[in-house]
Amino acid sequence: MTTSRLSRRSLLLSTAAVAVTGGLRQHAVALSPFAGDVLTRPPAPLRAQPTGAYELEAAERVVALPCFGGSGLPLWTFTSQSTQPVIRLKKGQPFDVVVKNALPTADEIITIHWHGLRIPNREDGVPYLTQTPIGRGQQGRYTFTPPETGTFFFHTHCNSVEHFGRGLFGAMIVEGDEVVPSDADVVLMMKDWRLDAAGSFLPFTTDEGASRSGTNGTVRAINGVREPVYAVPSSGNVRLRLLNVDPTRISEIGFEGADAAIIAIDGNGCQPIELGSWRIGPASRLDILMRAPKSGQRATLYDYFSAEPVPLAHFVAQGPDVRRDKFVPVALKTNLHPAVDHALSERINLTFMATATGASVAAISDGESLPIGKLCLSKRTFWAINKQAWSSVDHSDLGPPLARLVLGRNYIIELSNITPNAHPIHIHGHTFEVLRSNLRSLPRYRADTVLLLPKERLEIALTANNPGRWMVHCHILEHQETGMMGYMTVA
Repeated sequence: MTTSRLSRRSLLLSTAAVAVTGGLRQHAVALSPFAGDVLTRPPAPLRAQPTGAYELEAAERVVALPCFGGSGLPLWTFTSQSTQPVIRLKKGQPFDVVVKNALPTADEIITIHWHGLRIPNREDGVPYLTQTPIGRGQQGRYTFTPPETGTFFFHTHCNSVEHFGRGLFGAMIVEGDEVVPSDADVVLMMKDWRLDAAGSFLPFTTDEGASRSGTNGTVRAINGVREPVYAVPSSGNVRLRLLNVDPTRISEIGFEGADAAIIAIDGNGCQPIELGSWRIGPASRLDILMRAPKSGQRATLYDYFSAEPVPLAHFVAQGPDVRRDKFVPVALKTNLHPAVDHALSERINLTFMATATGASVAAISDGESLPIGKLCLSKRTFWAINKQAWSSVDHSDLGPPLARLVLGRNYIIELSNITPNAHPIHIHGHTFEVLRSNLRSLPRYRADTVLLLPKERLEIALTANNPGRWMVHCHILEHQETGMMGYMTVA
């Protein structure tokens, strides 16, 4: 199945249009000038310590990212080596990391969630649910062997809106899935920054945004650069690992000037899907194989989900042509997952809804920040799952689970969105198969995060094969922190 580009008009008329049948349309967008010959260097992989262990220290570091226009801002980052770190491992390679909390606020706790990785529950990094959080001046350790290849990322799981807003995240790449090696491999972390006209941070959250579609950033960037320009081998097959690490923004991505295909979704290899455009919500990842243009030419990555297409990154072809064959993307080695017997699956319903228990939006200042409580929540509640908002008592009372799953059994889960806003829904510790929607035609694919459109009912199939207590939440982080979060048990 293929996807085709969607006009802004069709996007407004039908939120159902994400993947539709059809070939690539002709390049209809005029290619905008790029920033001369100034090339951006992709983020370099982090180095392990001489002991073989990695070290991450969450701390405040004043950094002048290129997209900040020369201003140095107090970012919170995991390392001084890179403001947006990338960890690369080989399949089957044990991973050991020491995590230190040196954040400036005395009561700022951290844990690290390894998003999309099906690892033991004790390593999942959710405060109080799976571990005691790491307090300021303390350190913790995570040890696991990634069971699968793919593109993943890591982030804290408390006060997430501010942590993401200040840059506290990184990518994790587990290699070993290519049948035919690509000619280049580039990590693209897509995140907006909330800056005012003077170049200072705006409030990371507002009640108006939290109770609606989220509070968008003002400066769009990839790897901390506005419209970065990457050199790629002419006519080469370039693997682009696109991670939406933004707290809020939903994008409709596609290319001008190059043929491309999706080869993995959320780290899960799939039969190549010819890329016209694809809607990607927060926390989702796409591995894209792009056939680079000929020497001296360029391709541009766009976001079409706006009044006018927004250029996100440029790829300039350099050197002699490395391939002369027709572009035929080859599928990756797919991760092995238990087959779900749909006929024998039990059914579960999760309904994502608004709640009237929050304060009136009209009565709240547009710039007022939402303070975070003991369970990493705001002081107000705007959202719920199955009429149940994430517990706001204290960490000794997590509230009842949304569902109790039996280890080894198959489940069909109907995700129902009865709100006028989209919600990217993430399930910890598992991947699932996207089956069908009442609004749109979708290819079958595996994921750990799925974008649930307004008024949509979407069915997914899941095998409960990882025991523990696993979070389920919206990854628009303001929605997560104002109630749209819960957990399921697998035992």
